[in-house]
Amino acid sequence: MKIDGGIRGGLDEATAAAAAQEQRGYDGIWVPETSHDPFLPLLLAAQQTERLDLATGIAVAFARSPMTLAQTAWDLQSASHGRFILGLGSQIKAHITRRFSMPWSHPAARMREMILAIRAIWACWNDGTKLDFRGDFYTHTLMTPFFNPGPNPYGDARIFLAGVGELMTEVAGEVADGFICHGFTTRRYLDEVTLPALEKGRAKAGKTMEGFELSGPMFVVTGRDEAEMAEAAKGVRAQIAFYGSTPAYRKVLDLHGWGDLQDELNRMSKEGRWDEMGTLVDDEILEAFAVVAPLDEVAAGLRARWGDVLDRLSFYTPYDSDDAQWDRVIADLKAG
Repeated sequence: MKIDGGIRGGLDEATAAAAAQEQRGYDGIWVPETSHDPFLPLLLAAQQTERLDLATGIAVAFARSPMTLAQTAWDLQSASHGRFILGLGSQIKAHITRRFSMPWSHPAARMREMILAIRAIWACWNDGTKLDFRGDFYTHTLMTPFFNPGPNPYGDARIFLAGVGELMTEVAGEVADGFICHGFTTRRYLDEVTLPALEKGRAKAGKTMEGFELSGPMFVVTGRDEAEMAEAAKGVRAQIAFYGSTPAYRKVLDLHGWGDLQDELNRMSKEGRWDEMGTLVDDEILEAFAVVAPLDEVAAGLRARWGDVLDRLSFYTPYDSDDAQWDRVIADLKAG
């Protein structure tokens, strides 16, 4: 299992952060699309690292076109000498339509077509195949030599797709190279919903799970003493509550019999009671979503819960912590 880190914040911190992550022994770094662009930090990281995989985790697919994504990924794959992973996610309707002012419809079908369009564009550039992609959502039929970068010396970038619902997860199995598990995932949900959907998608494409990677930013509650553990638990409870308030993620709670919690969290979010929402996440719910353990037991807890299913793991820690404690966890994971 590979251990991944991440870069958050602006470009000023990206170069030093990437170099430090490589030195600490991480296998890859993921950059989310939150308050900053997810691609630009990875270009800086490519120039300062030699072995790290460099991934967007995630880039909002529907805020862009297949052509812009294909071109950006081509450039980062070349700049990183083949280490780039294009991690995509759909986001939810409100953000696509109201924040990005882009169209929203049939997200799973649209995502499937988007990834197939990207691959068709790459085939045109790499193999000289005539660009003639015609779909329900995207059409790409023009590519003149002036706009064609030619074959990528490092081949196509890998495409990972994030999802929670069964339809999007099935699409990932069918057309992507890997799947990004949402942090709002329990082991039971992964076993009973996610893996069967991925296998269904792989079968649709005539493939098995062989070579298909599962990656996950998974919640961890830890600390060096009781006070740090309590603060970490508070941060993770709040993040679980934030995700739990989203109707699209209700299925995860429903599987465990906690569906009514989604109604309450959603109501509180609309009332702006964000600081109170985490108090509704009790210990049972917390421990279903997070590995809760003292620092010296975190690696064993992560291996026990995720070691037999995830190919890549990162630590989801919505609370303050320092690098030294994670250096220990990394060393323990790699030793095991």
